[in-house]
Amino acid sequence: MTTLPAPGSSPRTRVRRLAENAVTDRDHAYAILDAGLVAHVAVITDGQPFVVPVGYARRGDEVIIHGSSASRLFKTLATGTPTCLTVTLLDGLVLARSLFESSMNYRTVMVLGTPRLVTGEEEIAALLDLSESLMPGRTADARHPLPQELKATITLALPLDEISVKVSEGPPEDVPEDLVDPIYSRIWAGYVPIVESFGAPVADDLAADIPVPAYVTSWRR
Repeated sequence: MTTLPAPGSSPRTRVRRLAENAVTDRDHAYAILDAGLVAHVAVITDGQPFVVPVGYARRGDEVIIHGSSASRLFKTLATGTPTCLTVTLLDGLVLARSLFESSMNYRTVMVLGTPRLVTGEEEIAALLDLSESLMPGRTADARHPLPQELKATITLALPLDEISVKVSEGPPEDVPEDLVDPIYSRIWAGYVPIVESFGAPVADDLAADIPVPAYVTSWRR
């Protein structure tokens, strides 16, 4: 079994700005990825950079993404074009006694690498894992992809070989002068947590008289 390098261990992923916020534990990185729902994926086509939000799921030591076979981004990535994928979880706003020191609490993972095209039975398994990650319980209930739907889909796996992890948490770090200033020391400071949660399920017209599945009402974030 190959041991993957620790996060931030390559020159391209080493955290230089606020290096104290760097995380080198791979399990911590995977926990962040498992908690997220949306990633941003970069690609350059015809000299123009694009960054596109996509649903994703971690599958072992890879991240699975999928999109339309007509998508310029996915067609480009399917040819073996290097990319950068990022996932950020925003945990709060940090209010310091100065605007300059005010910031955010967050957890973020950056992945550098070249995605591979996933096909055949592996693609079906990967798409089911992706659906189950985003909507736990749904794969046992909803119809699975038809051949023509698979044909209209590009599924990619991005290896988690080269990653960077950065976490910022806790109260503000004010400059010492503000802490003793007669005016600024009297300003409220701290942080305001941001909590993501699911709302009450809303049925479409056809499902208006069908009970909401228990797996949906059990979703928590």
